[in-house]
Amino acid sequence: MNDIKTITGTNETEIWSHIQKDLTLQDVFEYNVIIEQQDRQIELNIDIDLGGGFEGGYEITSFRTLLTVPNDFRFAIHKEGFLDEIGKFFGMQDVELGYEEFDKKVIVKTNDEEKVKKIFSDADERNFFKTLDADYSFGITIRNHEKELELTIEKGVTDPVILQNMYHHFYKLLMIVDQL
Repeated sequence: MNDIKTITGTNETEIWSHIQKDLTLQDVFEYNVIIEQQDRQIELNIDIDLGGGFEGGYEITSFRTLLTVPNDFRFAIHKEGFLDEIGKFFGMQDVELGYEEFDKKVIVKTNDEEKVKKIFSDADERNFFKTLDADYSFGITIRNHEKELELTIEKGVTDPVILQNMYHHFYKLLMIVDQL
């Protein structure tokens, strides 16, 4: 197993200057790095498999970090798809946050509606998810008995500017979740 590179910086600009160098030096099909900022470790993974022959490929970009909050709060959101539209027609429930345009585009599941409303109270954060052009999931997951905040996009994002924007929103939302 390869060691995962760690990039440490005091601010986002410092960190992304290193990541931008990495991403522009080569064609990126796999990139794994631990980003250390303000006592947080955030894992960035990019995995692009072009497939071959009769095999289809796949692309994925993800950010994830351990959560230190000891409560049982959980939530998950994802882009609404065709099957979700059918499910809603037949009564499937998802949480409505009170932001009409956002509620139309995402499916929200949670055990604490008020906390999710706080997470997405900022219009910039809602707009970020509305503008993602690939399927995604965002929420609190459990991996190896540890709680994590994870954003997964079904697209191999290698453009440093777009990737930094994703990181910026992930980090901002992480700070909000940590406060709950």
